[in-house]
Amino acid sequence: MKIARRTMKADVPSTAMGDIAFNLLIFFVILARAQDDSHIQWKPAQVANLENNKGGRVTVVIDVDGKIFLNGQQRSESELSGAIGEELGDAPAGERTVMLKVDKDVTAPRFEPVIEAISQAGGELIHILEQDQSAQQPVASPASSPSP
Repeated sequence: MKIARRTMKADVPSTAMGDIAFNLLIFFVILARAQDDSHIQWKPAQVANLENNKGGRVTVVIDVDGKIFLNGQQRSESELSGAIGEELGDAPAGERTVMLKVDKDVTAPRFEPVIEAISQAGGELIHILEQDQSAQQPVASPASSPSP
């Protein structure tokens, strides 16, 4: 007597492949940089007492040579206000944060118009500084400096 065998179906485990794809997606999203400003060279000013911040939507950097960068892209002083306004869009108050990084050797006549442009665009200004290592004061809780 001949016994009929059942044919076994071989499938690729799709659940495991989905898990792997999801993990890879998370890995690359975490490693992705929203803006590449690694080519900009600047030295932050130092201060004794700092307050931490949570980050911002827009970053403006004035480098060693006095060049202005908006989210890693070089911009002129005249187009800065409009470009910041476009980046901020219709964000509500409290989410219109603009981080300003100014090289420690840049003088006031160079960075004051940038502060004015941020203010005209409706941005909430945060100055990025470096903790003075010689000072013995602790770092304060999160807050931002008011725009002029």
